[in-house]
Amino acid sequence: MTLLDRCREPAMRHTAIEIELQQPDLMSDGARYLAKMREYRALAPIAAAYNRYLAAQSALDDAQMLLSEAEAVGDDDMAELAREEASAARAQLAQLEEEIRILLLPRDEDDDRSVIMEIRAGAGGEEAALFGANLYRMYRMYADRMGWKLSIMSINETELGGVKEITFFVEGEGVYAKMKYESGVHRVQRVPETESQGRIQTSTATVAVLPEIEDVEIDIPPTDIKMETCKSSGAGGQHINKTESAVRITHLPTGIVVECQEERSQFKNRDKAMKMLRSKLYEIEREKRDTARADARKSQIGSGDRSEKIRTYNYPQRRCTDHRIGLSLYCLEDVLNGALDQVIAPLTEADIAAKLEAAGES
Repeated sequence: MTLLDRCREPAMRHTAIEIELQQPDLMSDGARYLAKMREYRALAPIAAAYNRYLAAQSALDDAQMLLSEAEAVGDDDMAELAREEASAARAQLAQLEEEIRILLLPRDEDDDRSVIMEIRAGAGGEEAALFGANLYRMYRMYADRMGWKLSIMSINETELGGVKEITFFVEGEGVYAKMKYESGVHRVQRVPETESQGRIQTSTATVAVLPEIEDVEIDIPPTDIKMETCKSSGAGGQHINKTESAVRITHLPTGIVVECQEERSQFKNRDKAMKMLRSKLYEIEREKRDTARADARKSQIGSGDRSEKIRTYNYPQRRCTDHRIGLSLYCLEDVLNGALDQVIAPLTEADIAAKLEAAGES
């Protein structure tokens, strides 16, 4: 089967789903409509590349026909023009073949989703909490660059401005595709502000990235949860001190506990907490699925395991090193100020290269 043949079926599927999405009975079924819409968006790049390939092939055929006619009548100028058009069409076809080859690689079905991210201070005490705050600032500035919306769901701050733990929602198109590489242990090497001897200390923080899951995708029976309300902690004025708006939800079957305190409305905090719970339950199922495909995952960049040390931020050397691909950048300030694509783009390219190699072996 040729590359174009492999591309034809998903392109036709994209057209069929477009028709399905216009049917009233599907629009009234939230879960089915959401699944179809997600599949439609995932197939859109393949369908677009397929149509561009057909157009380029048609242009090549026309140019070759024009060249034959020009040579038959001895029209050198027209023949030269036809050769140039044919050459341009061949170059475009070669480029599209490479693009299609990448598009047909196994794709993470969660790439288009928004995410819930958690940062937790690890080894290093107050310095680890300050580093956690640095990481949150980095992700906030990166989200601003990407045009994504970021909102805090819960936060536990220290007196010196660090964060013991923070959970936040990043909403936008294709957020998970980029942020999934951030899961794992991040390590910082620097002289802490609290260190009077000027000695370099190593501290850590753990980052978790969970794809957002809609309520129609995972049903949680009310009998499976225990919801508690309490007064929010931290800064926020008199309202927070007087109103029990913070929400804490325990999922009884698994023991998972989530909480949200950033909204003034108890109902909004409950909605956000439930969103967090659905994502955590989905992640459990995702890990089970990935374990079953462990051999396939060996070819990917990182396992996403939160215990895996993925990156070091070395302040004295102004160095940011990603250990998964051996990448070292000496522009630490830029990375911490949100220029994170300098790290994420090479990770994405390495992931694609590994998948292409695995596809060639199979």
